[in-house]
Amino acid sequence: MSRHVIITGASRGIGASIADYFIDQGDHVVGFSRSGDAPRGCAKSVAVDVADSSALNDAVKASIAEFGPVDVAVANAGVTRDGLALRMSDEQWRDVLATNLDGAFFLARATLASMVRARKGSIIFISSVGPFMGVPGQANYAAAKAGMVGLARSLAKEVASRGITVNVVAPGLIETDMTSDLGDAKEAMTALIPMGRVGTPSDIAGVVGFLASNEARYITGAVLPVDGGMAMGL
Repeated sequence: MSRHVIITGASRGIGASIADYFIDQGDHVVGFSRSGDAPRGCAKSVAVDVADSSALNDAVKASIAEFGPVDVAVANAGVTRDGLALRMSDEQWRDVLATNLDGAFFLARATLASMVRARKGSIIFISSVGPFMGVPGQANYAAAKAGMVGLARSLAKEVASRGITVNVVAPGLIETDMTSDLGDAKEAMTALIPMGRVGTPSDIAGVVGFLASNEARYITGAVLPVDGGMAMGL
């Protein structure tokens, strides 16, 4: 039976790969992104800024009206505005927190009601191993991605009795547009990966798919690093 899957940040990179995974499973995938772009095969693509709670609520309501209760919600939308904390502007701080953390909360809040009524569902936050390792110049990004863990674990305890799971996937260094501009830093980071290679978006998509499957129905509140061993002990 096809599931109703909503994915934010679905236009490219990890989000697009996750969308492709669920499309291949035969699910009705609704891709949210600022551009409104989404992989071919999505049941619908929606242009929405996840930091705008009202717009996101309206987009989720429209999706539910068309495809029924949300079975899987993947909060993947993310931005970076790097800079040393000493020089980081209020705008740099707030932009990253608004998209990466506020957007994750807004998606969860908007989709939970339909999941609670259906007494089933999966919410998956795409975080990062960054906040567990410490990355200079990314205080805003690290704070947002670490916040996802606290958010997920609080939600997991709130809705576990309703048959809803809430988990976190923490990617390491993944080959995306976001990491393509790292220059020499990328080579240095790759040297820290025991498996000796940068990950691919499909490496993340498969793990997200597992967490949304029946095989993972007894997993909730978990943080699963997908990083080639980069952050062992997370």
